[in-house]
Amino acid sequence: MASFDGEHAGARIKEQRRLAQLTQRELAQLLPYSYSLLNQVECGARQATPDFVAAVAKALRVDVTALTGQPYVTELQQDRLAALVRPIREALDIYDLGADPDVRPRPARQLVAEADQMCRAVRATHLRKAAADLPLLITELTTAAWSAPTTALWQALASAYRTAHDISVKLGYYDLSSVALDRMAWASERASDACLAAVRQYMRALVYFREGEYVIGRRLIRAGHVLIEGMDTRESIAVVGQLHLGACVIAARAGACNQAAVDSHLEQAAVCADRTGDASEVHWLSFGPTNVKLHRMSAAVEMRLYDDALGQAREIALPAGLATSRRAHYLIDRARSEAETGHAKRALASLVEARKAAPEQTRYHPGARETISSLVHQWRQTPNTLGNMAAWVGM
Repeated sequence: MASFDGEHAGARIKEQRRLAQLTQRELAQLLPYSYSLLNQVECGARQATPDFVAAVAKALRVDVTALTGQPYVTELQQDRLAALVRPIREALDIYDLGADPDVRPRPARQLVAEADQMCRAVRATHLRKAAADLPLLITELTTAAWSAPTTALWQALASAYRTAHDISVKLGYYDLSSVALDRMAWASERASDACLAAVRQYMRALVYFREGEYVIGRRLIRAGHVLIEGMDTRESIAVVGQLHLGACVIAARAGACNQAAVDSHLEQAAVCADRTGDASEVHWLSFGPTNVKLHRMSAAVEMRLYDDALGQAREIALPAGLATSRRAHYLIDRARSEAETGHAKRALASLVEARKAAPEQTRYHPGARETISSLVHQWRQTPNTLGNMAAWVGM
């Protein structure tokens, strides 16, 4: 079996620390974490959790992807996904060129329906098909919206840009995801759609959340609330609730002293969920009572309250209709908590389940990869199942 020494975020942290000419103790002094934890992460004995990686990236002034190793190009090439990224990038770049005389777009109703179906495909983790079909859809919608602009077409184009963001994030192309969000803002403004604009602010907040810039993340959440202030439709209530869920996980990662803020945002999201019921279809945010419970668990994970998170996981009954992407995220969170509390076999079982549910999403999820790496170091003799998982993610 291959060596795992250079295939975890800890090894990359060590490399970047040395490039910055810092000792472990000097870097630890810049972090809200102990020297002992940094030492264990660098040697692979402990997971480099997303909050830890974000804190190190901020201290070393590097992008998070420099520490996670994203995008995972070798695996993307094996899965024939890497070649699908460039056409998406090119489609995003034609937004301001007006109608293309060589493009004959399908009828508006069909384009609008396909934009919605594209969001559904990503939630079902059909990433390859969505990535392959998206450039043509964006190209047709761009020409259609410039040729005969309607609110519905601009909304559909904004939705397609949002899908480009979602795919880019799941495949680890964060630079491209930021471009897609800028295009989403541009189309949302032309659609005069405040809810779409607020959803975009929520997604921007998650970008800064991943980078450890929690103050900016909170500001973006507040900006999202301002955009839909005074609205009282089911759509706006669902978006408000999702904004509170975003604020909840940002507060959770920003520090345990934010427990009151976490609880407050969860309570307000729960009030919204009581009013909307299952609103999974509203901008495909998966919002509803179940998502509030899942975010409560995620908040416990972010605050490193792993026993609490596992207790909640046992109480959550995932509905059959829950989006596959959300189900896989739950399983990866659960695996992280199980690994951190010494339940290695359970953690491996959760990861295997996540792989079965959403193979592409799991393979390219940095949290899943770090948990696999941690499990390899925990086991004296690596089980075949874990060895297969490690090889599958490229370790």
